[in-house]
Amino acid sequence: MAAAATDAGHGTSASDDYRQLHAASLNDPDAFWLGAARAVDWFRPPTTALDGTSAPLYRWFPSATLNTSYNALDRHVDAGRGDQPALVYDSAMLGISRSYTYAELRDEVAVFAGVLAGLGVGKGDRVLVYLPMIPEAVIAMLATARLGAIHSVVFGGFAPAELASRIRDARPAAVVTASGGLEPGRRVEYLPAVREALALADRADMPVVVKHRDGFEHGVPVAANDHTSAGTHWVDWDDAMFVAVAVAPVEVAATDPLYILYTSGTTGSPKGVVRDNGGHAVALTWSMQGIYGIGPGDVMLTASDVGWVVGHSYIVYGPLLAGATTVLYEGKPVGTPDAGAFGRLIEQHRVKVLFTAPTALRAIRRADPEGSAVREYDLSSLVTLFSAGERLDTGTSAWIGDVLGVPVVDNWWQTETGWPICANPRGLGGIELKPGSPSLPSPGFDVVILGQDGHPVPAGEEGSIALRLPLPPGTLTTLWGSDERYRDSYLSAFEGYYTSGDSGYLDADGYVFVMGRTDDVINVAGHRLSTGAIEQVIAQHAAVAECAVLGLHDPVKGQRASGYVVLKSGVTIDPASLEAELVHMVRTTIGPVADFKSAVVVDALPKTRSGKILRKTMRQMAAGEEYTVPSTIEDPSVLEALAPLLRPVSHG
Repeated sequence: MAAAATDAGHGTSASDDYRQLHAASLNDPDAFWLGAARAVDWFRPPTTALDGTSAPLYRWFPSATLNTSYNALDRHVDAGRGDQPALVYDSAMLGISRSYTYAELRDEVAVFAGVLAGLGVGKGDRVLVYLPMIPEAVIAMLATARLGAIHSVVFGGFAPAELASRIRDARPAAVVTASGGLEPGRRVEYLPAVREALALADRADMPVVVKHRDGFEHGVPVAANDHTSAGTHWVDWDDAMFVAVAVAPVEVAATDPLYILYTSGTTGSPKGVVRDNGGHAVALTWSMQGIYGIGPGDVMLTASDVGWVVGHSYIVYGPLLAGATTVLYEGKPVGTPDAGAFGRLIEQHRVKVLFTAPTALRAIRRADPEGSAVREYDLSSLVTLFSAGERLDTGTSAWIGDVLGVPVVDNWWQTETGWPICANPRGLGGIELKPGSPSLPSPGFDVVILGQDGHPVPAGEEGSIALRLPLPPGTLTTLWGSDERYRDSYLSAFEGYYTSGDSGYLDADGYVFVMGRTDDVINVAGHRLSTGAIEQVIAQHAAVAECAVLGLHDPVKGQRASGYVVLKSGVTIDPASLEAELVHMVRTTIGPVADFKSAVVVDALPKTRSGKILRKTMRQMAAGEEYTVPSTIEDPSVLEALAPLLRPVSHG
């Protein structure tokens, strides 16, 4: 079983073939991407792939027109596969499962597009979607795309101030929400947050469509569909669907925006990443076959949230563009009801590909170190596990590979890129998997490691990971409302390159190793060290479930590395002994230069709702700097409990 997880036996021929394919995507992008575009249905097919007339702002398929919703739904129905399951909704919170065929989902989307059209939403308008993991979230996104409008999905449960900032920036024509979302042991009311956000954004007259869910205190006002509550036009989803008329797909330019997805900005103002229709459809369609090996009728479970980029790309659009069946899971990897949740889903829905975050895998490992709860289920349908969202440490990768008995494939990408920058092309036969690496760059991505002087560094040397322009289709085209901010944020550090903000290196075979954010590089007595490299070592310890390493101020050496570790469930170990063992491991693997001497056991690490550890906030706390608790934090009490362990270090 463990051997399957490393899966190093594909040989050199597949690797050589893939390298040739990747080279072709860089040497002749027009030919490569026009070929890939043939997998998409167009109103007006493209004759040119890349438009560089406004470089460094590039556009893809400038002469073409299409509709993304049609490509995700109608064309599969037209091809005679209307009875195939398109969407499976599985709610561990409610204990229910429901399947929508392509024909049923197409009809629901067409009618809800009619609801939005009745509220005045048209081509180019924005629709803000603030929904939990329920089918209506997928329907609302696809219905917006059907109208040629632009959706902006906000993770359900975001605080009113964060929701308001997105409303102010996107200026939507309507909001789509629900009574609330379900979390283990609690219900999250959405409507009070929506009301407050509309007031903060001075948009209290906004039409708001509400999907009613049982058990929530706040519902749609009794006088639904009338202007009530300070002018807000509250619309009950079910009532509106009953009287709405289905709408046909609207033709849009390939370069027209499909969606805005906000990511945190350094100034506190969210950055609205803009994804277009044409490049997005082509890139995701290629990735489904080339990277994930998913085609018509296959089942893909992406255990993320539609509010994040992984959810956009591989819960909603990617699987449906490919004609596959996508599983929408409302639940957690552990606690709903136990650490075997993914095993149940794989068996029940005959999942071929599972895609989740390293955080979820570490949570399962911590709760069930032997993986016995997952092993209870029939996992024979599963072919590959993909992981993305943050670095996948080699210990967790080997462990879950042994539990599932399938290759574990790391991806590296960002909200901005929309699909993997680096991945292992499993759909093309796959290439050798190297522990700790997301493998080779995907087609169109020209990955270069740059030193501080902006010049490429030799293989094996760590530096800033940059992407040579132009970026391939499916990546961001700009930031909403500000080309200048796009240039300043991503294109200004190194001329001719997109700056990823991550550090890493290329090995002699061209494999990419991502070590962490560039601000996670510390300077110990003049030596630049990646905290990610130290974390990789610590994670190998049998008692450690997950860890974070910070660079703290040191009056002599400038900075020193300090580790914070969470133990696996049921593990008991003397903290002093553990610290000594971890110090020895780091010293042996990285060397005395790391000067690693401190490892503190904590109950939990503070994380965002998408599973990323709040390393920056922890660093600021430890340095005694002013900091703001991010609105995306999953559980503020974890940060509060950690605060005494992050007191500023004496500089004397």
